[in-house]
Amino acid sequence: MIETKHQRLTIFPLPGALLFPRGHLPLHIFEPRYRAMVSDALARDRRIAMIQPRGPGDPPPLFDVGCVGHIREVERLDDGRFNIVLEGLTRFRMIRELNVATMFRQIEADVGAFDDSEAPDALPSIVRAEIEREARRFADSRGVMVDWTQVSRLDDETLVNAISAMAPFDAAAKQALLEAATLDERADLLAQFLGFFRRGDDDPATLQ
Repeated sequence: MIETKHQRLTIFPLPGALLFPRGHLPLHIFEPRYRAMVSDALARDRRIAMIQPRGPGDPPPLFDVGCVGHIREVERLDDGRFNIVLEGLTRFRMIRELNVATMFRQIEADVGAFDDSEAPDALPSIVRAEIEREARRFADSRGVMVDWTQVSRLDDETLVNAISAMAPFDAAAKQALLEAATLDERADLLAQFLGFFRRGDDDPATLQ
């Protein structure tokens, strides 16, 4: 049984930006509130939680699931901006947003909602082949040049999560990929989305 663990998290709501456990996300931080967020994180535990906004608003509503990241690399620029790289730790499920005085938003979340502590098993070879085939078709349809030799050397988790993070899907599709319970389920969904968006369909909800 997965243990419930409630924690206070500083969040960075950013549409289209996915962070997965054991993955890496480079970010350029320039807005004053997020510069304050990074400074605060560096002074405490170096943790920032990534989560997607669900839609417009001030502040925008949030999806329920995100991923906690640890600041692995940081570059402080002379004008106060930061270049950072987050390393994914574990996904979380938001419980509620907190009323805080900080410039950046904070939430109470269950960081034990997902079993992300161990790397998943390898995908079946037929699934791996399908992901690579659909990724090639998608890249060709968009005129994107890819070093497929390097892609073939990636382990299954890195491959699936990297494509999920970089592909120009809409927020709902990306959220579905993030919330997939297992790597097998995410790989299956990713293959469907690659074909779906390559053909120009516009309602990924029909795939679920």
